[in-house]
Amino acid sequence: MTALNVSPLGPLTPDTDDLSAYLAADEVIDHGHPEIRALAARLRGPDPVATARAAFAYVLDEIDHSADVGVWSAAYRASEVLATRNGICHAKSHLLAALLRAEGIPTGLCYQKLEVLHGLNAVYWAQTGQWVRLDARGNRNGADARFTTEPAEERTAWTNDPARGDLHYPTVYAAPPAALLAGLAEARQDVAGFGYLPPAL
Repeated sequence: MTALNVSPLGPLTPDTDDLSAYLAADEVIDHGHPEIRALAARLRGPDPVATARAAFAYVLDEIDHSADVGVWSAAYRASEVLATRNGICHAKSHLLAALLRAEGIPTGLCYQKLEVLHGLNAVYWAQTGQWVRLDARGNRNGADARFTTEPAEERTAWTNDPARGDLHYPTVYAAPPAALLAGLAEARQDVAGFGYLPPAL
């Protein structure tokens, strides 16, 4: 790690120093589910980077973003997202976190303030001791995210427009914030839009 290897999107700070929190299963990141475990095992590579790259590619390309395909599952629990193969950005970030945690890779949740609150992940790379953003939203309709293990190379689906007040929040959450969960619980299958999401954190 070099002093110059800093994120162009701003630094990241975990909301707890306990790394085990970023490996935990809960009601949303339910990586104890047998289908999550089975997929994680199929995607397992020879090392954590290869495993994370495969899981990222799977969620990016094999799980549809609801807005891209015009099908709104309302799923947000990782196992339900996998079952429906569809969800919004928050849903996809929950699935990626579950797949990586199932393989012992500490993974958290990050957020970006755009016109709507965007959800993505941060992965802790033990070899450098750094958190790095990964955005598996899906690269359609102008989105252009990339996999990396280097903060300096972070590229999320959407760039910030400072004139509009866009920003990346610095906190890496071990679990989805309560206000977001309350909003996600209001989503309804086959109902388009993001009006249930909080506008900011």
